[in-house]
Amino acid sequence: MAANPLLAAFKAKKPAFGAWLTTGGLFHVRTAAQASPHLSWLMIDCEHGLIPLVPGAAESIATIHSAAPQGGPSAIVRIPATGVSGSTSWQIKYALDAGARGVLVPMVSTPEKAKEIVMDSKFPPAGRRGFGSPFTQGNWGLTVPQYLATANDTVSVMIQIENQEAVQNLEQIAAVEGIDVLFIGPYDLSINLGFPTPSPDPHPEVEKVIQRILEASHAAGKKCAIYCISGAQAAKRAAEGFDMINVTSDMDAMKEAISGHLAAAAK
Repeated sequence: MAANPLLAAFKAKKPAFGAWLTTGGLFHVRTAAQASPHLSWLMIDCEHGLIPLVPGAAESIATIHSAAPQGGPSAIVRIPATGVSGSTSWQIKYALDAGARGVLVPMVSTPEKAKEIVMDSKFPPAGRRGFGSPFTQGNWGLTVPQYLATANDTVSVMIQIENQEAVQNLEQIAAVEGIDVLFIGPYDLSINLGFPTPSPDPHPEVEKVIQRILEASHAAGKKCAIYCISGAQAAKRAAEGFDMINVTSDMDAMKEAISGHLAAAAK
């Protein structure tokens, strides 16, 4: 079985900590992938990050998965198309054919869109994903038959809950078979609900919605993920029962490290 630390954490029922990549490049991505033994996954952000889906995501995926002798953290791709505008189908296909261990689709607001995402992420009979990439199974370290036999159970299908319509349809979205993770984007969620963005924590009214999403996810047998900006914030969310938690981003971590070291030097 190919290395998949995110899935291993889910099966062990322990928090899966990760980090956000907003820029690419072999050395940059490899450094992030080798940063900590506590790192279960890396999000390759092709929506708001400066990583192109073609070919930047594929290069980042390959780099992450070769960053350690037994395979690096699980590479997840956030595609640029959202669930409320544009076609997500070909972008899901590209990310998965490049070897991603999972795909994250932003702004999913209806159960119908969630079902479409599942169909595009899974091979028949569970979905309509086509096969043909010469690279996918090699990235996973599997043969073609092995990949085809296991992909539907090992690729994580994630959708972001981050607007009013999604909250209204929450239980129906969570009930969609094949969706593995409901991912909370607290910044867009706050804006769409008419509240200021977290600073650093969400507004109390937004927090109530966040807890409702967590409860609905678990009630439906799904994992719930959330974006945090610090280790302290991530530890709090882990104690609350979140399954997948972003801890920091590449740019934030770099700025904080440089700023902290210079402040210490300048004393």
